[in-house]
Amino acid sequence: MLPALIVPLAALSAVLSALGPAGSPAPGPAGWAAPLEDPVVVLRGFDPPAEPWLPGHRGVDLDAEVGDPVLAAGAGTVTWAAPVAGRGVVVVEHPDGRRTTYEPVDPTVTFGDTVAVGDPIGVLAAGAGHCGGVPSCLHWGLRRDADYLDPMLLLRRGRPVLLP
Repeated sequence: MLPALIVPLAALSAVLSALGPAGSPAPGPAGWAAPLEDPVVVLRGFDPPAEPWLPGHRGVDLDAEVGDPVLAAGAGTVTWAAPVAGRGVVVVEHPDGRRTTYEPVDPTVTFGDTVAVGDPIGVLAAGAGHCGGVPSCLHWGLRRDADYLDPMLLLRRGRPVLLP
């Protein structure tokens, strides 16, 4: 297993911006934030399967403790806040049609609630079941229609600017 990456959110944004858009969707507009308080610790990154039916990791796992607040990454409407396969899941649909997912979460929101970026949507629950050697993590996902996207792209702050 690779070591965890501990990066303050501002530094993470700079790194992601420096990577550029090659081979990835365009960066999201301003107004997105990490679903956890700083520092953001990525335990396992996005690793989509080659084919939709193959195994892969369709989101990112972020280090968090049970009871930590989980925040809406962007403004939108809650379209799901209930258990799936025994784990609490919250889904927020955003005005651009993308959906962010958060699990395992004990929701503090309900279906139809409107949330703003950074609003609490629940607290991390026990039982992620796939955090590797750590006891808990938040699985954060992003979808556009049937396509899974890397949610870390939402944190990009635009194209890099080269200074003299």
